[in-house]
Amino acid sequence: MSGAFSALEWDMARRYLRAKRRDSYISVIAVISFLGISLGVATLIVVMAVMTGFRADLLERILGVNGHARIESRTGIFPNKDSLLVTISEQEGVVRARPMIDGQVMVSISGNVQGQIVRGLSVENIKELESLKDKILYGNLDSLANGERIAIGARLAERFGLAVGDGFSLITPQGSVTPFGTLPKVKRYTIGAIFEIGLSDYDTNIMFMEIGALARFLGRPENGGVIELDVDDPDQIEVISASISRAIGPGYRVRDWKNTNATLAGALEVERTVMFLILTLILLVAALNIISGMVMLVRDKGRDIAILRAMGAGRGMVMRVFFITGASIGVLGTVFGVILGSIFCVYIEEIRQFLIWITGANLFPAQVYFLKELPATIVWADVARVVGMALGLSFLSTLYPAWRAAKLEPVEALRYE
Repeated sequence: MSGAFSALEWDMARRYLRAKRRDSYISVIAVISFLGISLGVATLIVVMAVMTGFRADLLERILGVNGHARIESRTGIFPNKDSLLVTISEQEGVVRARPMIDGQVMVSISGNVQGQIVRGLSVENIKELESLKDKILYGNLDSLANGERIAIGARLAERFGLAVGDGFSLITPQGSVTPFGTLPKVKRYTIGAIFEIGLSDYDTNIMFMEIGALARFLGRPENGGVIELDVDDPDQIEVISASISRAIGPGYRVRDWKNTNATLAGALEVERTVMFLILTLILLVAALNIISGMVMLVRDKGRDIAILRAMGAGRGMVMRVFFITGASIGVLGTVFGVILGSIFCVYIEEIRQFLIWITGANLFPAQVYFLKELPATIVWADVARVVGMALGLSFLSTLYPAWRAAKLEPVEALRYE
């Protein structure tokens, strides 16, 4: 009986956790505490995984279209574009560099007019965009080479009922100058490909075409625009951007994705932190359930504690017995919560589709959340934080009831027996 955390102490703790007819209410509280810990851990894991997946997926799609950084000429023209591309590509960490021209135009489709962003790149560079790889639903990108065809997003095609081979007109205010003013330039193009990036805003508002054809339509020089680049480690973009700036000189300006999307990335991180703090309240409620259940158990087992103390059990033994009892609920609940949360994350899209089928409601619509499917990425460092917090709260919640049990005097406990 004298050994710390001996087999006797574990056996007594197991007995106290078992349901008996006269004290079944204590076991009910233990079950509620167990479920509270499990659901709290599972909820935290799922929410953190979804928000991590959402951030990674959103940034991947955005960066897959826009690149990790872009280089702008302070004069608006790259007089030595080819040699500049070679210099940039030779920098450590740069995967590829590509010239690009973009502009805002109006598109006229079946009598409807709306704004669009047209991005001009060489056909080979369009094929290399990470966001477009394996995302061409209809047609092919090679058809854009003649400059008369254009690639549009799936959401835009669905909105106006467009298909490959259909035509529409692009309108730009940079047109011909006449005695009556500047007339907008209008040109008709044919749909050569329909893509689906998976980011609803992009699938609606962005088009791609051959860079030379776009430059001629907008009336810009082909050596204008910007140079986009992809790097092997986007999180190290500041170091790579500084290296490129030193290599190309002061006549150019480098803008990386962290500068361009600083507000979005910061907002996602703040939201993730706030959600973690809010959902931690679930674990606090479960910890309070453990405290209440253990206090009731101590009161119910007062006679047993007195007999054990009279037989020679020390305060430490009594405290360890009740600590094991309460901590077991927290440990088992945490383990079950990790398993439940991990399974939920793995099958989260199937669960979402099932809930849509059951309720008939469009959960997480793409028009609002910009995503075609719900992502979930488990980061084991986040899981470790959740587990550590759950176990810490569980252990702390058992200290007061265990201390109260150890403090109980045999004479006081048996006075009215």
